Amino acid sequence: MTDKQLRKLSRLELLEMLLEQSREMQKLKAELEKANALLEERQLAIRSAGSIAEASLKLNGVFEAAQKAADQYLENVKRLGGGLCECPGEKDEPGESE
Repeated sequence: MTDKQLRKLSRLELLEMLLEQSREMQKLKAELEKANALLEERQLAIRSAGSIAEASLKLNGVFEAAQKAADQYLENVKRLGGGLCECPGEKDEPGESE
């Protein structure tokens, strides 16, 4: 609307326009708050996913170290025991040799 058109409007019409703009502004503020809340939730989910991925990588490292330690232990037991270790899958099943 141009300045000339606005000057021709009555006070009542101007007040109605002002009220309509005020309502529209409140509606837009509410939408903005919802959008910001959703954005915050998504950012939290992204941060959480990053933390879970990091924790998973760290756990994988722990499991790899535990597996290496277990393998080394079995190797040492076999070496020190002269191969007398009855590890699963390495000797006949009990009852088969009888």
